[in-house]
Amino acid sequence: ADETSDRLEAMQAQIETLQEELATLKTANNITEDEEADETDEQVSDEDEEEEDDEEADDGDETEERLTDLEDQVSEINRNTAGSHLKFGVDFRTAVDNLQYKMAGKAYVKDQGFVGKDTQSNDAFMTNRLWINMNWKATDNISFTGQLAYNKAYGYRSGFNGGYPGFETFDWITNENAYDDTVRVRSAYFFLRNDEMFGAALPWTFSIGRRPSTNGHLINLRDDDHAASPMGHNINVEFDGASAKIGFEDVTGIEGMYVKFCAGRGGTNANAKFFTVDQTGTPSVAAPYAKNSADIPDIDLIGAIFVPYDDGQYSVGTQYYYAANLIDADMGTNPQQPTFNGMTDVGNMHALTANFAINGIGDEWSDFLDDTIFFISGAWSITDPKKDGQGMLGTTDSKTGSSYWIGLQTPSGFSEMGRFGLEYNHGDKYWRSITYAEDTNIGSKVAARGNAFEAYYTDYLIEDVFSFQIRYTYIDYDYSGSNGFFGSATGTPYKISDLQNNPQMAGLASVTVDKAQDIRFYLRYRY
Repeated sequence: ADETSDRLEAMQAQIETLQEELATLKTANNITEDEEADETDEQVSDEDEEEEDDEEADDGDETEERLTDLEDQVSEINRNTAGSHLKFGVDFRTAVDNLQYKMAGKAYVKDQGFVGKDTQSNDAFMTNRLWINMNWKATDNISFTGQLAYNKAYGYRSGFNGGYPGFETFDWITNENAYDDTVRVRSAYFFLRNDEMFGAALPWTFSIGRRPSTNGHLINLRDDDHAASPMGHNINVEFDGASAKIGFEDVTGIEGMYVKFCAGRGGTNANAKFFTVDQTGTPSVAAPYAKNSADIPDIDLIGAIFVPYDDGQYSVGTQYYYAANLIDADMGTNPQQPTFNGMTDVGNMHALTANFAINGIGDEWSDFLDDTIFFISGAWSITDPKKDGQGMLGTTDSKTGSSYWIGLQTPSGFSEMGRFGLEYNHGDKYWRSITYAEDTNIGSKVAARGNAFEAYYTDYLIEDVFSFQIRYTYIDYDYSGSNGFFGSATGTPYKISDLQNNPQMAGLASVTVDKAQDIRFYLRYRY
């Protein structure tokens, strides 16, 4: 969005400059023509004056050529802007993923038991993703930004006979998973800004709407995107809410210092406007949009981002949030024979992350190191289970989980824009992030309770418009539930080796991923 806005502002400034230069040259051209006519009437015979006449004629020709060139440029820019107040940009990606899974147990075979294969795969999962970017800066202080999204598998995707369609259209991730051909709103918000607050040099911003909260800091590097506001280590989902940022660099003298407050709602408790149908198919009528005490409470999140230092080369970032009334499936009490009975709230969670990044190692040690990025990040999650609920992560006690993440990105050395990247992250038994929208088809790698390894290469084929990437992601899980919700139904961390060695857990083992890998290749157009 920022890149689009900057490009539009540059085009508008160029129009004004060219129009002024055009008017000046037209005036100069008229004067030259008048002078040439006067000189012809006077029939100047002096040799020096004849040479001056020739030079003036040449100047007139050059003016005509410059005039024509400027008129063409103005016409082209006018065609590009088209007089529209809403500017559009396109980001289209087509990708193919090779997905391979090693399960914790063998598949069930009818009348034979758990004697089937212990692997699952998709050798060529092909997808198209389209982002339509919208932006308009009405004044220096207020602008609008939006994005429409389309993300689907090639053709139709099987699943007509699969019963419950899963959570791919769940609001937090609805635009991040390949599903159907519906175009949805991924973000839409207005953005206020000013350079002062209460007369002090405190630049501030405020925005509200459907905020861009996916592809945040650090995870954006491998995704080849501009970073959204959140730290991607412990949050990467879509949400509706507001944010306010205050810069302290001018008043403290500390480069890049700012604080940003965020609040969002991930689920609204409200009756349907007309009538509802419960799990048994029974319709009921209630007051439109009134609170429903029998349903899940509002899911709310508040948090803050504090960057104590960022000079463009060295940066430190921190983030805290508190999420209330988190959910899980009501799956009954037997993990071997689960039955889905809807969703239920299970409790709350605190989350904290801190990271350090270097964008350019050393001070002109070498061109290679000047263009190298290194980061390290740590994150923690603390559960607060609901007293009368199913518990969180397999227990009714509060549990602290942790994760660390290290990454390196370097220039290729053989192309101007090519980038290599290596990343590793580890999560422990009770680690829980809210990163379901991460762009990894085998599941969020930073959510892994275990070890995740990743290598990628990104390069551009045509300027900064047409790019490709090949990426390898490998996850070795120590515990189950990495991509589950927050309760005990899908989030319980069963040790993988225990599932493999306990015949009584064969059913759960057969549907639990032990190891996963994703090899992706994509082509991407952005303009």
